[in-house]
Amino acid sequence: MSGKPPVLVLGNGVTALGVIRALGAAGIQSYVLGSEDAISRRSRWYVPAPEKPEGFTMRDLSGYLADGPLDSAVLLPCSDSAAMAVADLPPELRRRFPASVTPAGSLEILTDKGSFSAFLTRESIPHPWTMVLRTTDDIALAPPTVFADAFLKPCDSQAFFKRYGRKGQRVQDADAAVRQMAEFAQTGFQMVLQEYIPGPPDHHYFVDGFVDREGNVRALFARRRLRMYPPSFGNSSLMVSVPLNEAAGAIESVERIVSRLKYRGIFSAEFKRDPRDGLFKILEVNARAWWYVEFAVRCGVDVCRMAYRDALEEPVDGIDTYAVGVPCVYPYYDYFACRELRAAGELSVLEWARSWIGSLQPVFRWSDPLPALSSSLQILAGDHRRRSPLPQPTRVAAKPDLT
Repeated sequence: MSGKPPVLVLGNGVTALGVIRALGAAGIQSYVLGSEDAISRRSRWYVPAPEKPEGFTMRDLSGYLADGPLDSAVLLPCSDSAAMAVADLPPELRRRFPASVTPAGSLEILTDKGSFSAFLTRESIPHPWTMVLRTTDDIALAPPTVFADAFLKPCDSQAFFKRYGRKGQRVQDADAAVRQMAEFAQTGFQMVLQEYIPGPPDHHYFVDGFVDREGNVRALFARRRLRMYPPSFGNSSLMVSVPLNEAAGAIESVERIVSRLKYRGIFSAEFKRDPRDGLFKILEVNARAWWYVEFAVRCGVDVCRMAYRDALEEPVDGIDTYAVGVPCVYPYYDYFACRELRAAGELSVLEWARSWIGSLQPVFRWSDPLPALSSSLQILAGDHRRRSPLPQPTRVAAKPDLT
């Protein structure tokens, strides 16, 4: 890669860690531009962006690129705000700092819950019923029957999970929805009311991949959730890679979405198979790198390298196969998931141990052990909630899973 521009990784935490590891393994120099965290900055591959302004946020990206020390770099966003900041860059900066990202208009559709629901309805793509809530008065407009299976979902899932340790809140009736929405509004979160898709964690599927600048889907990677924490509104804590034909219905929806939106770049789409009709119903699309991006890379789907080559307008070879049946566990979250399953008599110690032994992990690697060691020491010191970028899970009663 000598003579080629480096990558400016926009973000932090587990996602940025996975990206810089993937780039490092491919021999691509990277710099990290984001808030300081105890995970990615302990990696052997971590190099901070030069002359990063104090208090930097993605709103400052354009100014940093225009006046900063880098002449050129490929941009690789690791958050929704970073993806939008890149998409909104003026043409002169995009020429110096290329990126394989989707157009701003398409990105707005994917990140705005109301726009996304309207788009899915127009395209007849299976999805849960969704209603955008501008004020608490809007809740009165919802059909009363929806509250039999409904929950409040944040428009900004990343920020909400970081604050509350979960990705939504069940509501039993309109009054409960009003109270909960008012509480969340005090902390600056806009919410939507969404239908609950029933079923256990292993009804969740993810289709990750990459689309090049000409609209060609160059890679697809399917994985199935096995456990999650918190059990109702959490993230995956244990998963396994599966063959594409196991998620054929989900892949059909992904291909329609990327075609209609003229999508470009890395993506991760989440689905839940509805046991009532057997359909894969799409829940959201991350138009960027995601928590488990290194899992895809280690299974043979290197979307980070694809994004680098595509940004530089180099040929991007397609990937037709990957390792299937590979498990991945996030021990920190899965510990809490397993503890609750043990208490309910649904998991034995032997089953717990077997699910961890030999599984890949998003933070720990023998070849790069310091990120896991650093975060573990913080937990043991009782300082995890205040300083670690990993949120302390909020303890909730065990309920059917939901994203």
